[in-house]
Amino acid sequence: MLKFQRSPEGEVILIGRLDSTTSEYARTEFAEISRSCSVNFAAVDYISSAGLSVLLLTQQRLVETGDELLLVKLRKPVLDVFKIAGFDRIFRIEE
Repeated sequence: MLKFQRSPEGEVILIGRLDSTTSEYARTEFAEISRSCSVNFAAVDYISSAGLSVLLLTQQRLVETGDELLLVKLRKPVLDVFKIAGFDRIFRIEE
């Protein structure tokens, strides 16, 4: 299960798992993002390659217009997945 919330400041807050069962929902929600924003991963306990794909497609689309996703508060297991996949070189990640 994945919940997608937005803070009043425009931060995207993800809650749950970003995997193959939630990737279509995530893809729909991320398609609504049209400018730079931060994505809070504090409540994400798992991400799969399907989840990484959604983020990568969003990042590629945003970069075309000079925007980007800023990923914040990744838990160590999720951060490790980003590092193993080399996505720490694609995304700006802050603790």
